[in-house]
Amino acid sequence: MKLERTDPRSYTPLTEEERRRRAESTGGEPMLDFDVTNDSESTAYIGYHHVDVLLGLQHPRTGEPAELSFYITGQIQELLFKLLFTEVNRIRDLLFTDSLDEALRYLRRVERVQRVLTTTWEPVSTITPTEFAAFRDELGSASGIQSYMYRQLEFALGNKAPRMTEPYRPVGWAYEQVMAALRAPSLYDAALGVLQRRGLGVPAHCVERDFAEPYQPHAAVEQAWARVYQSPREHPDVYALAESLSDLNHLHAQWRYTHLLTVERILGHKPGTGGTSGVNWLRKVAEHRFFPELLAARTAI
Repeated sequence: MKLERTDPRSYTPLTEEERRRRAESTGGEPMLDFDVTNDSESTAYIGYHHVDVLLGLQHPRTGEPAELSFYITGQIQELLFKLLFTEVNRIRDLLFTDSLDEALRYLRRVERVQRVLTTTWEPVSTITPTEFAAFRDELGSASGIQSYMYRQLEFALGNKAPRMTEPYRPVGWAYEQVMAALRAPSLYDAALGVLQRRGLGVPAHCVERDFAEPYQPHAAVEQAWARVYQSPREHPDVYALAESLSDLNHLHAQWRYTHLLTVERILGHKPGTGGTSGVNWLRKVAEHRFFPELLAARTAI
């Protein structure tokens, strides 16, 4: 809906009643008093961040106030998934060139982003069962399992599962992106390449494989990580890499568990959207860990 343009220099704040009417008339879109698509009525900040576009992407479908918290949180998470996917691939490529110092620097950034991602569940956790029920039907078959950005992130971290590409097949462009992430080497594939080039006994078939297939743990890889932990002064940068990957694993698990607890608080044991079993399905997902031998080595040491 295009609003009547006014001169921003003569802007006066809207009254509470005017804000309510404006919100109702725009279906929840930003309450702008002038046309920000006109360059002369924008600012450098708006133009750089495309704030007008960003704030025009929220379209709640009901009058339930809590829906906006749910809506915006989902969009924020998608943006953070994109950031994490980009940074994880950057780190992977740095590991392939043995640029461990730089890779570790970017892993510190990933850690910060992951912590922010987990806190995004906080607004959603305040939604009561009654509030969620007021807009849940509008979701239809929509489910987080359909997030192609999140699926690409999981693949980039090494959780390769070809069957998980199926939800995207009806959407050609999304399916192509997800398939490309499935076929690409993961962060863990790159880390194993580092171990092999350091002469830590990683078999060739563990690094030269079909990256689209699920990774199969190997005892020699577990032993390689154990050697790194037992001799940290001999392999200080690889030791630091092992701990950074462990932090990544830990923080991703925290995000999954927080998701589980949030859904449990709102839905109880109702079935989830998108055909999942809800909390039971999320609990199974939350048990998954990346970098299997890195975790197993802790038991062996």
